[in-house]
Amino acid sequence: MPDPNLILRRSKDRGHANHGWLKAAHTFSFAGYLDPKWMHFGPLRVLNQDVIAPGRGFGAHPHDNMEIVTWVLSGSLRHEDSMGNGAVLGPGDLQVMSAGRGLVHSEFNASAEEPCHLLQMWVFPRGKDGDPWYRDRHVAAEDRAGRLLQVVGPEGSGALESIDQDASFLVASLADGDEVQHEVGPGRGAWLHLATGSARVNGKDLKSGDAVGLRGGGRLEVVASEPSELVLWELASVR
Repeated sequence: MPDPNLILRRSKDRGHANHGWLKAAHTFSFAGYLDPKWMHFGPLRVLNQDVIAPGRGFGAHPHDNMEIVTWVLSGSLRHEDSMGNGAVLGPGDLQVMSAGRGLVHSEFNASAEEPCHLLQMWVFPRGKDGDPWYRDRHVAAEDRAGRLLQVVGPEGSGALESIDQDASFLVASLADGDEVQHEVGPGRGAWLHLATGSARVNGKDLKSGDAVGLRGGGRLEVVASEPSELVLWELASVR
């Protein structure tokens, strides 16, 4: 029997934009893509999968009152912001930024030859107008190989980095045939996004860019059909 709490989001059904220098896919309404049925999933407001052309990027632009998590899949991303931070991020690098009362930043492909492939995700914070802050770190491939590793979570969760929301971000690099499971507590939700590769998730075959959402708790069971990269958000109550 189909699981009424499981939502399937195919890659082809996302919002897509091709600006030449940027190829973007929007899981939820963003910029020129507006779909009232896909505004957010609980506190997860944005999940964009972007490919940025060599030497191109987003010029200085503002954010406020949003927790922003960026996960680099391939290539290199140069970040600069109004707090004086600057970094070049590569595959397996995690960036966590709290926009708080406001900040300005830019993001550019740091390579003149290779595209940059990344996921950028925004989460509504619990509080408003706090102090903005920025952090980044590398997540070693061996630490996420064949398992889901929690890299972001609420304060006190034991995650590598924290955000101001009851939301946890996990990453996994799977080889062909690897199996992982994740238990979602009663009343909670989860969003699993397959960034690359292919896998079977709770009986559904997913390919790169596909995702499933789970409402009300339960178990997510993943079997990789080829080498794959996936991310998972576990979230407070999702309606």
